[in-house]
Amino acid sequence: MNFLASIIIREWKRILSLKVFYLVMLVVPIVLFSFYAFIYQKQEAKHLAFAVWDEDQSAVSRELIFLLEQKEALQITRRVGSEAEVKKLIQEGKILGAVHFPANLQTNIYSRHPSTVTLYTNAAALVPAKLVYKAVAEVIITGSTGITLQKLVKTGMKSDQAMAIANPISLNTYQLYNPTYNYQEYLVPGLITVGMQMILIISCMLALNYEWITGTMHDLYDASRGSAVIAIVGKTIAHLVISWINFIIIVGIIFPFFDIGIPAATGNFFVMYTMLSLACIGIGMFISALFKDVMLSGDVALFYTSPAFVFSGFTFPRWAMPWYDQYYALIMPYTSFLDGFFKVYYMNLPLKYALGDLSKLLLFCVVMYPTAMLLFKRQFNSIKNEKETATITD
Repeated sequence: MNFLASIIIREWKRILSLKVFYLVMLVVPIVLFSFYAFIYQKQEAKHLAFAVWDEDQSAVSRELIFLLEQKEALQITRRVGSEAEVKKLIQEGKILGAVHFPANLQTNIYSRHPSTVTLYTNAAALVPAKLVYKAVAEVIITGSTGITLQKLVKTGMKSDQAMAIANPISLNTYQLYNPTYNYQEYLVPGLITVGMQMILIISCMLALNYEWITGTMHDLYDASRGSAVIAIVGKTIAHLVISWINFIIIVGIIFPFFDIGIPAATGNFFVMYTMLSLACIGIGMFISALFKDVMLSGDVALFYTSPAFVFSGFTFPRWAMPWYDQYYALIMPYTSFLDGFFKVYYMNLPLKYALGDLSKLLLFCVVMYPTAMLLFKRQFNSIKNEKETATITD
């Protein structure tokens, strides 16, 4: 136990004294987490620049425009007179969408002829385009129902009967877990945790092989009594504690400062975070034990961690990806973490719902740590042989 404690303390000293460690593990996380939170400080996409092309100039079109102006998502900044002008403004980035009310809109409605209102959106900006569509669709549906209702009431029909004809099916929407489409509440925790995966793997891929660079590998051998198990377990505990410090910064400083996070789910979040940390540390140790070359291990770690966010399913469903990409996603711990994170954090479900995802993270540990120990034992054996040779020579 004393040997293990000495390895832990020794590793903390290295983390706090070597720039390559304390910058990556303590300075970068704070800067990175704050940067992510500041990006989405507006939280929601509101007042999106929008244009109106009104060829009808009728009471109906004016009423619809009035309803559009009441939508918080939209800000009518332009009145245009042609499709070419709409496309030009979208291309210049001056508007994100436009609506066209055709000539004879009111006449067609009153004479019970179909009329088409056209919506233009900039689908290159995917999320704003969907928000524009949602706002305009609500106005058009509500407006058309209201016009039909007025016509029926004018014929002497009772309002409840008219409503049953004008809007026979009523749709109620109940949006769960992120009802306001809050970017900060939704994206920042995901970006922070994927950042932690990268930070932990990159820092831990230096935990073993960087001892050769600093000329301290023989000291590590002596401190651990030549045990690769003690060396790796000690370093793992040291790095895990540092990751817990970052967790405290996340839930104790970053989240409260930016008024994000779900305090009720903090305990379950900690369990998921700890398992992610252990899996990432194990992968980092494996890379560090596999490659003595620091540059090569760095390239491998970056290649492995960089696509994690894209393949995790956070912004695009994995089931819609090609089958080989789905399998690639499963070899990254963040994928399993994210599946459980959605359940216990965003949905605030009991931890039992994430047991399958926790098991997958545990599998990374079961595979990576023993493999890293076997690989690192070879390096310790080379030191042992050197010492034995030196002893015989003396």
